[in-house]
Amino acid sequence: MMRAMQHAPSFLDALGHGMADKRIDILRQIGQGGSISQAARAVGVSYKAAWQALDTLTNLAGVALVERVVGGRGGGGARLTAAGQQLLEAADAVHHARSSALAQLGEGGDADLAVARLSVRTSMRNQWPCIVEGMQARGQIVRVQLRGAAAAAAGLAVFARITRESAELLGLRPSMAVQALCKATAVRVLPLGKGPGSAVCNQWPGRATRVSRGELGDELAAQLDAGVQMVGFAAPASGLRVRSRVLLAADEAAIVLAVAGL
Repeated sequence: MMRAMQHAPSFLDALGHGMADKRIDILRQIGQGGSISQAARAVGVSYKAAWQALDTLTNLAGVALVERVVGGRGGGGARLTAAGQQLLEAADAVHHARSSALAQLGEGGDADLAVARLSVRTSMRNQWPCIVEGMQARGQIVRVQLRGAAAAAAGLAVFARITRESAELLGLRPSMAVQALCKATAVRVLPLGKGPGSAVCNQWPGRATRVSRGELGDELAAQLDAGVQMVGFAAPASGLRVRSRVLLAADEAAIVLAVAGL
């Protein structure tokens, strides 16, 4: 079913998805019911999405979390390995620790939201709290329309293209709070008026605030008209300067969505 890996478990990586992510819920349901298909139904995702969840968790943990059970009245099923059970116990401990810390700060309000956002650790330099405005499914691809969550960034519009399974596992729905993330190297910076073409939907006008020249490209930080900061790259020797009006663009497939793990 899943090839056993020889390393020690890496539960910190596996738990990076957080309790809000359905991967942990799927693992828990397998432990309770002994069936991957039943776990998928219980969590509300497809069988394919449940398998993707197990594959991801197994890769992150570095050890097999589920093993096949052959025979029995139901013709076989699945059960957690010792490592799978340990991962669930670790997830519960992390959840209780976070809940306790938030209780000391005071439940609800900005403190909860700030801690949730800060719990996402990534190399991606562009990160924006957003709200899901709409979702359009076309085959195996879901196009997600987002807007900035903060009042000062309400004009921010972002489009992301993700797989149907990823949308299911994150439990995406309209009005849901998410974080949109994008690598700086995936953002193109051009002089305003020289856009990448209408095929690229993520286009944000702004003004350059920092410029670092480089042999492989000029790195620019910009204050977007929509009210957020963004970092991207222009062509080498672009001629762009601080206070230049610029257009930043990113492909929809370059936008990653994250859900706070609280």
